[in-house]
Amino acid sequence: MNTDTGASPEDLRNRLVDAILQQDPSGLRDARVESAMRTVPRHAFLPDAPLKEAYANKSVTIKENPDADALPLSCASQPDVVHFMLVQLAVREGDNVFEIGAGTGYNAALLQHLAGSSGHVTTCDIDPDVTAYARRMLDANGCDDVRVVTRDGALGTEEFSPYDRMIAAVGMWDLPGTWWDQLAVGGRLVVPLRWRGLSRSVAFRREKDRMTSDSVKMCGFLPVIGQDGERNDYIDDDRLVRLYWDEDQPITPELLRDALTGPKSVVWTDATVGPVESFDGIWLRLSATERATCRITANPAAMEAGLHRPASPALSPALVEGDSIAYLTVERTAEDPVTEPRFRLGAVGYGSAGADLAERICAQIRAWSPARTVEPSITAYPADTPDTALPDGAVIDRPSVRLVITY
Repeated sequence: MNTDTGASPEDLRNRLVDAILQQDPSGLRDARVESAMRTVPRHAFLPDAPLKEAYANKSVTIKENPDADALPLSCASQPDVVHFMLVQLAVREGDNVFEIGAGTGYNAALLQHLAGSSGHVTTCDIDPDVTAYARRMLDANGCDDVRVVTRDGALGTEEFSPYDRMIAAVGMWDLPGTWWDQLAVGGRLVVPLRWRGLSRSVAFRREKDRMTSDSVKMCGFLPVIGQDGERNDYIDDDRLVRLYWDEDQPITPELLRDALTGPKSVVWTDATVGPVESFDGIWLRLSATERATCRITANPAAMEAGLHRPASPALSPALVEGDSIAYLTVERTAEDPVTEPRFRLGAVGYGSAGADLAERICAQIRAWSPARTVEPSITAYPADTPDTALPDGAVIDRPSVRLVITY
């Protein structure tokens, strides 16, 4: 049950929104979304969480996974992510909105606030425990007009379509064909899309024969149940270094078993970043230029055993071809006590083609450095679209769509 922190829920809610507007790196702003988040009481959808936790800028688990090594089954999303995804969605008064991933019902309440009395909101989840919880919370908070449906979100809810806006609160590896059918031409889809080991909130505009992005922002979400096109495995005997890749990539972890114990090639660029400056765009550029792009994670024990440190041990971009791998790395530049520390960017490679792969990563670091905030364009086409109808760019095929990523 919520407990007294000495501050009212309204004060805590306003402080949270103030902090989001000051600190959110997405740069996205919308006065209507701000108003909704200052109005809808998040704590009321998390009655078992202390007020301080309900109004902290972090996700809150509402259903644990019985598998101790697996991710939770359902969470209340982190508020700053909720904020910028709603800005990306741009809900208008009177819109018909579909949400995939019901969570606590809080996001659906925000959507109802934005769509107004003339709009309609339908939220869907595959887990009946989650939808039952969302239904209780929505009813308890005066949102009984929100439709709550227990169904695989990939099927959509055709009976209430067409939709002006669709938003997914779960990580999607594919864009189901049913969504194309149920989203009106001219509508918007915001989805945490997963490809090449990364996850980004992509805002698509629905056109007649395609969906075209106009916003791509960093995010992380629990993956949707039922889409199993992502692969992962350890590449060392001690199970300390792990790769994540897509099923369409010809990556064989067994070929890399000996690579990390052999000689390494380290290549540096002149590009540097400050201690809190993002270099996320390098990964995006790699995914748009290198089919071999994937993700590497390394346990601290791997570095203690001699592995060259990835730029971010928990999730760094890598290139893998055959028996060779290279990944992004950073190194602090010479100390200067009167200036902010800087870190130069480079890549380290292992295996017979490790040096070449490292050079290719550095080429994308150099391409990114002078235009660090530029976002790629991601265009989704139906899976039966012929090659001749696709623009130039990196093509990533999924069962339902063909993604084209360009700069």
